Amino acid sequence: MITTNRKPIGVIVKIGIIAPPWVPVPPVSYGGTELIVDMLARGLDFAGHEVVLFTTGDSTCPVPMKYLLENSEGMKMGDMLIEIGHSLAAYEQITDVDIIHDHTVIGPLCSTGQTDIPVVTTNHGPFQDNTMGFWKGVSNRDIPIISISNDQASHADDQINISKVIHHGIDSQRIPTGNGGGGYLACLGRMAKDKGIHIAASVARQAGKKLLIAAKMREPLEHEYFETMVKPLLGDGIEYLGELNTKDKFELLADAEGLLNPIQWAEPFGLVMIEALASGTPVIASPIGAAPEIVTNGLTGFLCNDESEMVEAISNLDQIDRAACRWEAENTFSMKRMVQDHIDFYQQVIFDHSKQDELNLTEEVSV
Repeated sequence: MITTNRKPIGVIVKIGIIAPPWVPVPPVSYGGTELIVDMLARGLDFAGHEVVLFTTGDSTCPVPMKYLLENSEGMKMGDMLIEIGHSLAAYEQITDVDIIHDHTVIGPLCSTGQTDIPVVTTNHGPFQDNTMGFWKGVSNRDIPIISISNDQASHADDQINISKVIHHGIDSQRIPTGNGGGGYLACLGRMAKDKGIHIAASVARQAGKKLLIAAKMREPLEHEYFETMVKPLLGDGIEYLGELNTKDKFELLADAEGLLNPIQWAEPFGLVMIEALASGTPVIASPIGAAPEIVTNGLTGFLCNDESEMVEAISNLDQIDRAACRWEAENTFSMKRMVQDHIDFYQQVIFDHSKQDELNLTEEVSV
């Protein structure tokens, strides 16, 4: 009789999650991937599954954690040597789990030969020409890839196997709703040209509205963009607040009449948009990337092709029911839905992996 360690569908004993090493989980301020990792880990734990999180030692996510690096502060984001060491340590230390979910970039390739536990990975960035070869390599190793939007998945090469699209969710219970009584518009994100912050400033000025900008500005290119394209537009109601912590960010969103998000690139998701919806704040966004999957035009905000359409949309913000925005966040983009989507996918991957083990064992016995 052939036996395997296959677990019944619906049963997950333990899940290993590998976070990137750049900022703690959850992040103190900017860190969209780390915020999602925190919600996923907490949500899985709340749903009754055992979770072990490999992160940095300064993380505060309330699940069992392991780490190599004691502190993420001061590390150069994107340094592959740091991420390789972090990832190899993760696969050495995470051994007693049923599945590993890797959220790093290089980690999935580090898993080869390091573990016989099934591994899945999420691509939190775009599929671009300079990364396509890497993701082909991940697919060639039969590591299932999760995409965070249909638009992101559509940019993947035909040789890249996207196993599942799972939209981000938000823990709306932690986000206060507001009535938009602050008398201003908000713009949040990275201080980068592709985020369109200079366009938001121009649009707000044309509409005669106050604009409060909260953006990460740490990298040299971010400072250069600010000095050349944003700083000259400040004043007369256009104000840069700096990078806000989580509490201040949510307060900013709750009191805003609307979120201006004139992105200039096919952003894979755009977490700030569902954070705004959870605050009851409608979103005015460019209709590219995942924005049309998040914003329902005329119901939770407006999708606008140019500055003139955005100016007009600002004058129509009072037509949007803020309760409808909150409802969308609590249902379509809830943390509970995101967690359940992952559980369902993990179950299928574990089942497929165990079936393959069973097939391999059968072939060995036959020989």
